[in-house]
Amino acid sequence: MEKLERLRELSREELMQKLAEHKEEVFNLRLSRSSKELDNPVRLRTLRRQMARIKTVLREHERGLRRLAEPASITEKTGGKKS
Repeated sequence: MEKLERLRELSREELMQKLAEHKEEVFNLRLSRSSKELDNPVRLRTLRRQMARIKTVLREHERGLRRLAEPASITEKTGGKKS
């Protein structure tokens, strides 16, 4: 499980990628649950909560409450400095 502080260190693209991965995994787990083959039912709850954390961080950025990390390609080109 990732903490909010770690999520806030990621860029928007990385957060969106993680959110898409979690959505896909939730979909697959729901299919498994419907066919009675779900090994770990707690994983569904964990993923849903993690998705909520990611959405919270994205929303904080949209509202201007917190800034997200710069994409890696920008910070690498400028040597860690924002231009």
